Amino acid sequence: MEWANRFEVFTYLNPNQIDYPNEPFSELLAIGTKQTIPVGDSTFQSLEQFHASEKCWLFGFLTYDLKNELENVKSENSDFLHFPKAYFYEPTYLFKFEKEQVWSWKLNEERIEYEIDSFQKNIESVPQILKPDTFPTSKARKKLSPIQARTSKKQYLEDVQSIRQHIEEGDVYELNYCMEFFAENYELNPWQVFEKLCTESPMPFACFQKIGEKHAICASPERFLKKTSNKLISQPIKGTVRRGKSAEEDEVLKKELFNSEKERAENMMIVDLVRNDLARTAKVGSVKVDEIFGIYTFKQLHQMISTVSSQLKPEHSFAKAIKLAFPMGSMTGAPKVMAMRLIERYEKAKRGLYSGAIGYVSPEADFDFNVVIRTILYDSTQKKLSFQVGSAITYDSVPEQEYEECLLKAEGIRRVLGEN
Repeated sequence: MEWANRFEVFTYLNPNQIDYPNEPFSELLAIGTKQTIPVGDSTFQSLEQFHASEKCWLFGFLTYDLKNELENVKSENSDFLHFPKAYFYEPTYLFKFEKEQVWSWKLNEERIEYEIDSFQKNIESVPQILKPDTFPTSKARKKLSPIQARTSKKQYLEDVQSIRQHIEEGDVYELNYCMEFFAENYELNPWQVFEKLCTESPMPFACFQKIGEKHAICASPERFLKKTSNKLISQPIKGTVRRGKSAEEDEVLKKELFNSEKERAENMMIVDLVRNDLARTAKVGSVKVDEIFGIYTFKQLHQMISTVSSQLKPEHSFAKAIKLAFPMGSMTGAPKVMAMRLIERYEKAKRGLYSGAIGYVSPEADFDFNVVIRTILYDSTQKKLSFQVGSAITYDSVPEQEYEECLLKAEGIRRVLGEN
């Protein structure tokens, strides 16, 4: 990783050796840019045309505000970090880590397979790779401004009450409402924070994305969309409860989560939305709910995960499959377009990369993308930091409880940053 950080761009996808339905991320490290995709006014068309021409590995991300290309919506809220709306590149080096082997590619060279032990020796025998102190050492932070919320508690409670009114009037029946926390003049070592995040909260779709001075430090538990051959899989998460202090308490909490009418209703709403999204590119009759209300355990929490799959029509490209399912329903609400319009009205900041997606496309046009949540966004030049948290608002939501849920999620990120 010290060697990777010498490059302006690299992406590390980290599954954290977690067992996950339909597998977590493949562990991939993409370093350097052979070429980047010029993204114009039609991001998905650019992605499709470039890959059709080059048939290469592509790594990168899609920001939430690409919705403006897809629907009659807009974004006029303030943008704190100014990530590009999308970024994809063909890497110069690519490593794939498996249990017993490491696969290595270099530009214009064939794939090489190493046993783990021989790979370790090979890396150690190349002195220029192991330059010390390539990552900047941590410094005392100059907290000229502390981490603060973009939305006051009073405003948050009023907004949730207004959203509930929209639900009562039938405008939407669920809306994902988020708030931003931010800081300026904030110094940190991005890679050290990522390591700590993966230690304290290992997740199956964690990733570290560096593009120049901009960093995404992500511990996502959620898959947006995966394609293998012509099969698409989406795995929305709605429903979370803490871990117990004993195995017995764990079982009680898991049963409570599984039987919660509120959590099941939220999960079902998003499953229906995902089914509709996948149906737009699916062979007739191929959309299936492979699992509903699955309860899965992670280091710090239990989550309710459902799995929806479909078979992609031959005439639709991988890019169209992503386009017609983006942005993911778990981060918008339903109906999706009205939910996105209300999100713009009530949220106080652009989401940017938050609730977008990070991942890869293979030469065969397979892909895997996460949902960018539980993510710290950082600009190492401007020393600006941002993260967002949110919750699903339904008619049954209690504003004070939703606010406390957001503070709890923010507290977890603050703890990783050493703020608590």
